[in-house]
Amino acid sequence: MREAIFPEDKSLWPDVVAGLCVAGLLLPEAVAYAGLAHLPVGHALTAVVIGLAVYALLGGSRFAIVAPTSSTATLAAAAAISMTGAYSVATAAAYTQAVMALVLLSGVLLMLLAAARQGQLSSYISRPVLKGFAFALALSIVAKQLPDALGLALPAAVGTDPFSLLYFAITHGQAWHLPSVLLALAAGALMRWLQRWPRVPASLLVMLLAIAATQVPLWPALAVQQVGAVAAPVFAVGLPQLPLGDWLRAGELAFGLVMLVFAESWGSMRTQALIHGDTLEANRELLVLGACNVGAGLLQGMVVGAGFSATSANAEAGAVSRKAGAFALLAVVLALWMALPALQLLPRPVLAVAVISALWHALSVRPLLDVWRMNRDRWLLLAAVFSVLLLGVLDGMLAAIALSVLGALHRFSQPVVHELGELGDSRNYVDVQVQQGAHAQPGLLILRPEEPLFFGSAERVMGEVLRLAHARGALQTVILSLEESADLDSTAVDCLMELRHSLQAAGKTLLLARVKTTVRALLLRVDPGGVGCDAQLFWSVADAVAAASTPQAPPPSTAQPGA
Repeated sequence: MREAIFPEDKSLWPDVVAGLCVAGLLLPEAVAYAGLAHLPVGHALTAVVIGLAVYALLGGSRFAIVAPTSSTATLAAAAAISMTGAYSVATAAAYTQAVMALVLLSGVLLMLLAAARQGQLSSYISRPVLKGFAFALALSIVAKQLPDALGLALPAAVGTDPFSLLYFAITHGQAWHLPSVLLALAAGALMRWLQRWPRVPASLLVMLLAIAATQVPLWPALAVQQVGAVAAPVFAVGLPQLPLGDWLRAGELAFGLVMLVFAESWGSMRTQALIHGDTLEANRELLVLGACNVGAGLLQGMVVGAGFSATSANAEAGAVSRKAGAFALLAVVLALWMALPALQLLPRPVLAVAVISALWHALSVRPLLDVWRMNRDRWLLLAAVFSVLLLGVLDGMLAAIALSVLGALHRFSQPVVHELGELGDSRNYVDVQVQQGAHAQPGLLILRPEEPLFFGSAERVMGEVLRLAHARGALQTVILSLEESADLDSTAVDCLMELRHSLQAAGKTLLLARVKTTVRALLLRVDPGGVGCDAQLFWSVADAVAAASTPQAPPPSTAQPGA
């Protein structure tokens, strides 16, 4: 049978199978994520087609599947609501235009960042923060699926935050719609059972069975809610119609969306690349993700990214190249052409279970426990979780970014300065508090900051150096090792010059050791008669010690960094 279908190239078969599995996942996810974004399903289906097509042509990962994701859909909705007010039928048109503007601007920003070679963008969000954010976001989305899964009608007074939804669902068990609950449980159990076989599109099969069940004569008596009419994607090219002020506001909000798109996508791509020994170029992926979102925005689609669930499903289904994405695209297009009207029959409890199933991996506490056991970044992890749960998705995302940056600044700004001593007669200078046999030099104080010097750390480090220098009697020379500083900002340069003047006023000399080429050139240009003096810059600590031990300091060594 396989030979008949692919007589010339049997190697296509793994990509065909993977593509069909991915299409089976993307179609129900598109319907679900359109609901998360408060948009008609056509916008999500447009995004699926554009994301798959553009990435199949330009992308670099064998396994990445670019389509709408739960996190980007939820964040885009929160951002659009902050621009237009609470979503309602009256504000639906303005809301849709705001979302399209966010999609388009996110794509443009991603492409500009790629042009500026900012592929390290994802590192601005630390992994503990990203893990906490993903976990809290999954909890929030699952909580929002409970009303549909339980057949609950929410009063207008009930808040949309996860705590309010969970509390209402738990305390109103008598209002649960029994047929909806039973259908949700059956669908969930069947999905979990089918997921034992990665190449089986579990969500799609369950949804097809649920649609078929609606044709049973007894179905209308159950009164289970259904999705309703689903408009086909239009693929109409156009720019969002917004006033200039709203465009500027959308540009501000798009920053958080850009961070999430690339952090989530790069994490998914890089995970699979590491597993399979592939190499990826971050700036290329940044550019392609931008192109995918620009295309989606121009054609009225949702925000897209390489989500973990679809990318992992593609790899587990046996994909071997980007052709799997192309086959997934073909399957999606055929499904839209032949079977789109059937989606309106889908029971809402089954759709809610499909969303929960897609997010099941994100509800695992194992990644959080792994961070907790390290006894590192615990407060960042907890703060990220509670920021999303208490502040909402948009403010929680911005808070997560701020926490990552503040955490890095806090760590780097601590004045950790170690004293160095020579290890025997080896010319190797190491921490005297750690290495036995290392001894300090008479009349010398050799210090090494353990973090790079920059505006957040320079003043504290220089203060610590002065404190240690004043506490040491009969001190003639302070040698400061800058091996941790590949470059200096203006604040760090000012602090070095101030340190030299303070030590000089106390009758002491400042020498700089292990000065990198970039730092050396900067100091020679900015302060050639002071800290940038040739006689005070050395490639190694041993050279600086030798210079300090002679009455007249010789020119600095031309040897490359060694001791």
